[in-house]
Amino acid sequence: MINVGVLGATGAVGQRFVEQLSNHPWFNLSTLAASERSAGKPYEKVVKWRLESPFPEKIAKVKVVPTSPKAMKDVDLVFSALPAEIATDVESEFADAGIAVCSNASSHRMRPDIPLVVPEVNPEHLGLIDVQKDAGRDGFIVTNPNCSTIMMVTALAPLRSFKFTDVRVATMQAISGAGFEGVAAMAIYDNVIPYIGKEEEKMETEAVKIMGTLKGKKVVNAPFKVSASCHRVPVIDGHTMAVWVDIKEPVEKLKKAFRDYKPPIKGLPTQPKESIHFFEEENDRPQPRLDRMRGDGMTVSVGRLREGIRFMAMGHNTIRGAAGASVMNAELIVKKKYL
Repeated sequence: MINVGVLGATGAVGQRFVEQLSNHPWFNLSTLAASERSAGKPYEKVVKWRLESPFPEKIAKVKVVPTSPKAMKDVDLVFSALPAEIATDVESEFADAGIAVCSNASSHRMRPDIPLVVPEVNPEHLGLIDVQKDAGRDGFIVTNPNCSTIMMVTALAPLRSFKFTDVRVATMQAISGAGFEGVAAMAIYDNVIPYIGKEEEKMETEAVKIMGTLKGKKVVNAPFKVSASCHRVPVIDGHTMAVWVDIKEPVEKLKKAFRDYKPPIKGLPTQPKESIHFFEEENDRPQPRLDRMRGDGMTVSVGRLREGIRFMAMGHNTIRGAAGASVMNAELIVKKKYL
């Protein structure tokens, strides 16, 4: 078992990390870190558990520690659920101290020496860990993308053999993506908010890095452009999106690509049986309430593929799009013997 910790363990994504790791076959969740006011107290006393799954009693008495490498020196890897403005320096401190960091924060995603990874899409980008090591860093940082970007690039993965240069996406994003206190009830109830700060920029820049090619010590961006329009809708969990791609092939060829798709990795504990569930016949799927928990929340659902080329994609934003994605990155790191 590999000793791991969670940074920001009391927040929305932090709780998902705890949920995912409390019974993990490879990782021993030994350390939880949060703010100074929580340090020294049992986790059960400082967390307001808000997930639908039962509170994991086995870590109830674990004392929360300060967010510092010194306080977490007995772990080999930490999962970061920190806000971006805090994560920038803190994650670097952990990596410099020889601890591996799997981060859900946006701070380091676009740095040229840091992998931005979706295991089913670009596992080879973990090669950038060697670039960090060669630069003298004892640990390393690996990031997962924005929650909406993950759904989109996973849905695009079966179509990589087709030529396209333009991707357009309109998202309908769940309120849990803004955190527990992120959207006031009076703002979102009976409403759609047609703006999510920095979300469109993340989708437009992250996707081309993820689907790019690792050449030597850098990633060459994929040769397509993404145009995104992001919207908050009154759904609790599950980001849905409409995607348009300028592929000129007949739609039947694309349907076959989805039917035949097999991810380039296997054998990871958090990896679902289906990375993509393709609704070929149903004209009203996917739907977040019905489909977000496919594959324990790790499956991306795709449907309504039609001439154009256009389709719908949907996935659980705080599992597949956040904590679960980071945990699966860590599993891939272990399997590739980087830890």
